Amino acid sequence: MKRNWKNPLITGTVILTLTGLLSRFIGFFYRIFLSNAFGAEGMGIYQLISPVLALSFALTVSGLQTAISKYVASETSTHDYHTSFRTLLAGFLMAMALSACCSLGIYLYADTIAITFLLESRTAPLLRIIALSIPMATVHSCINGYFYGIRKTAVPAVSQLAEQIFRVGSVYLIYYFFRQHHMKPTITFAVTGLVIGEAASMIVSIVAILSRAHHVFPVKGTHGDRAVMPDIYPIRQTPDARPAATLFPAWFAVYRRVCGQLLRLAVPLSANRLVLNLLQSIEAIYIPNKLMAYGLNNADALGVYGVLTGMSLPLILFPSAITNSISVLLLPIVSEADASGNQAAVRRAILTSIRYCLLLGFGCTAMFLLFGRTAGRLLFHSELAGSFILTLSFICPFMYLASTLGSILNGLGKTAQTFLYSVLSLLLRLLFVFLAIPLYGIKGYLWGMLASQMLQTLLCTLSALHISHRTYTR
Repeated sequence: MKRNWKNPLITGTVILTLTGLLSRFIGFFYRIFLSNAFGAEGMGIYQLISPVLALSFALTVSGLQTAISKYVASETSTHDYHTSFRTLLAGFLMAMALSACCSLGIYLYADTIAITFLLESRTAPLLRIIALSIPMATVHSCINGYFYGIRKTAVPAVSQLAEQIFRVGSVYLIYYFFRQHHMKPTITFAVTGLVIGEAASMIVSIVAILSRAHHVFPVKGTHGDRAVMPDIYPIRQTPDARPAATLFPAWFAVYRRVCGQLLRLAVPLSANRLVLNLLQSIEAIYIPNKLMAYGLNNADALGVYGVLTGMSLPLILFPSAITNSISVLLLPIVSEADASGNQAAVRRAILTSIRYCLLLGFGCTAMFLLFGRTAGRLLFHSELAGSFILTLSFICPFMYLASTLGSILNGLGKTAQTFLYSVLSLLLRLLFVFLAIPLYGIKGYLWGMLASQMLQTLLCTLSALHISHRTYTR
């Protein structure tokens, strides 16, 4: 059967998948380099700053990125590109204000956050560095939201790839420069590379949006040596135009309405994301703490945490680049099919997702069972990493299926359900963190990961199958 490669789901998935796989391929070997250069304890300290980054993203731009994408998609479907740029500008200004406050707060209170929240004072200088990356991440997140809305996935893909290449390349260069001058490298270099990567991604996004603006708002003429651009604001000049003082209130009223529209969608999304990231942060922070309650010292606890989150999990998550790409694009496609009453397409998306996610998941489980221990020994020089890979291999079918079905449910407007399923899954995992790790060590947490993922997958599958059966019997 001939496939329609111009279909946005197919072309978008191909672009995002190839970029995601390449980015993860680079990131995977980057993790190997970090683990060999800075050791398991250094990786543990590096991973501890992830909760702060996740919470700052949830607070500043996560909801606004989705809101921009949604409203831009509806506006450009009617070829209203001027309004879509106004939507981007309104969301961008709000997100930048939030990110500036967040960045300043993290920089000023890094010591307090490190000691009272992360329970590790050595993360304080790392927090001051990553504070600089938050506004940059906000810029490219908003712009990527715009390009997702107009289904131009190449720009977010190139932006992601640029971030990865510059982050990894800069850390390699800094590391070898210090080694050649007989200076001791520290994990601070990896955090510096993160900021450089965000800067590169921001520059790519800015160039892309300026190019898009030039296409949407072409130069109308020139006045002397200065190009005269058309008015992109909602208030147009007329022969009997009013003074600027009377035009400003009307301009402000339009943007206030756009901001209110964005916030009505973004605030619940950000609140949901904030709750989930807060629970995930508690989980990440207390794993080393509870490993110390099990009997490990601080260095060993951070080392075990670094091996798990910095070595084993990235390998397990590597194939999810495929399912993540599909998930990003399934949401608007399923939403559009549901809105148009095409229930057959919805049912087909659900059943096809279940079939192929299970196929991919069980294939990955078999591969990790056969080669997981060898991979841990060869790639990370760690028997412990290989042991973790073997245990985590059973999580693959559940993890890949839950992410894809969750996206479908969100596209059908079941956001409250998917949020509830995620919260229940995280709460179950937290029970294992606080109750099982002190008794059984890190094995207790691995059991919790498997149990929570099975629970979330079961709930998502039952909900999706119920919708599929309902559409089939109509």
